[in-house]
Amino acid sequence: MSDQTYITPELFTFLRELMQNNDRDWFQANKRRYERQVREPLLRFISEFGVRLAEISPHYVADARKSGGSLFRINRDIRFSADKSPYKTHAGVQFRHESGKDVHAPGFYLHLEPDGVFGGVGIWHPDTKTLNRIRDAIVQQPDRWQRIISNDAFRAAFTMEGDSLKRAPKGYDPEHPLVEDLKRKDFIAVTSLSEDKTYAPNFVDHFAATCRKATPFMEFLTGAVGLPW
Repeated sequence: MSDQTYITPELFTFLRELMQNNDRDWFQANKRRYERQVREPLLRFISEFGVRLAEISPHYVADARKSGGSLFRINRDIRFSADKSPYKTHAGVQFRHESGKDVHAPGFYLHLEPDGVFGGVGIWHPDTKTLNRIRDAIVQQPDRWQRIISNDAFRAAFTMEGDSLKRAPKGYDPEHPLVEDLKRKDFIAVTSLSEDKTYAPNFVDHFAATCRKATPFMEFLTGAVGLPW
C-alpha cells in the first residue's frame, strides 16, 4: 500500500485558473506551474500505478514518458474545431493495451477535471471492424457477457456509458435478447470520483482496486478484439 500523495489540490487549482485564462500567453507564463503541479506528479502516479497494473494484466502499459506515453497532451487539436481554445482544461491518463496506438485502444482511464473527476475502462469509439468483433463475441458468448455486466461488484463500481445506435446494427438480430448491448458504439464503463479522493495518500491503491473490479469486463473486450490479456 502506498502512503505517497501524487495528485494534490494544486493540480485542480491550476486547471480552474486555466479555464479562466485559456490562452498561450497565460500558459507560457505559468508553464513551470503546469510542469510542477500537473505533469510531474501525474508521471510519478503513472510509474507507481504501473506496478499495480502489471498485476491486473501484463499486456497493459503504464508509460511515464513526458510525451507519447500514458499522459495525454495538454494542447488541444483545434484544426477541425470551432472552439480555438489552445489547451485542455482537464488532465487525462490512459493505460492502454501494448498493441494500442491511440485513444481508441482498449484501456483504463483517469480523468481529472474540476468538478468532473472519473475513471473509465473499455474501448471508446472503436472502428467498425473492432465494434463488430465485440458484437460477435457477445452473440457467441451471451451468458458470459451477461454475467460480467450484471456482476454486483462491477455494477456497484461502474456504469455503462457511451453512444448507441437507434436500431440493431446491420447483420445482427433486432430481436436478440442483448440487442441493447449490440447497439453500442462505445464499450466503456465509468466510475465517478471526487477531487478529495484523488489526493488522498492511498489513491493509487484505490484506483487500482477499482480497475481490478473491471477485470472480467476488460478481459472479455481484450479477447474479443484478438489481443492477449
